[in-house]
Amino acid sequence: MENKMNPKVDAFVGRATMWLEETEKLREILLDCGLTEELKWGKPCYTSQGRNIVIIQGFKAYLALLFFKGYMLQDPHGILVKTGENTKVGRQIRFNDTQEIVELEPILRAYIAEAIEVEQSGVKEDIMNETHLDIPEEFQHKLDENPALKAAFEALTPGRQRAYVYYFSAPKQSKTRESRVEKCTQQILDGKGLNDR
Repeated sequence: MENKMNPKVDAFVGRATMWLEETEKLREILLDCGLTEELKWGKPCYTSQGRNIVIIQGFKAYLALLFFKGYMLQDPHGILVKTGENTKVGRQIRFNDTQEIVELEPILRAYIAEAIEVEQSGVKEDIMNETHLDIPEEFQHKLDENPALKAAFEALTPGRQRAYVYYFSAPKQSKTRESRVEKCTQQILDGKGLNDR
């Protein structure tokens, strides 16, 4: 059987101090759904034909099953949540104990099957092609006066552009926004994203 437990994930689970029983239950369901188990980004990740479908994420307050293209799922039960305010694609189902996983198992299996279908259909995320960004005035001024910065910013991936725009827009005071733009200017010129080192 191709869908067997991965020794790397066994080792990860063996080191876990939280969510052990819950992780084991999710593994059982995911493998039974025909997914291949891998360890990616230091977490149990489940793929179909080499494409990421879901990943198990442990947090202090809950264990999550993140669907990489969760926004494309129907979600008739309203159980998928965005991981953050600016999340575009991924969606999580959160659990606090094994019993919740057991009760949701038939629904989970349906969501997993749909996620596999979405991935295999080849449908692309049009959400990622949003080109309109509300660039804060302080950053726009800097782009207008520095053509090299404008060219470097436009050369960044859409996700990196969005990250900078959200970061620059967050402070209420113009002075703080200007300070953030100043601090990040060289990083943008170097072709790096906000969190790249």
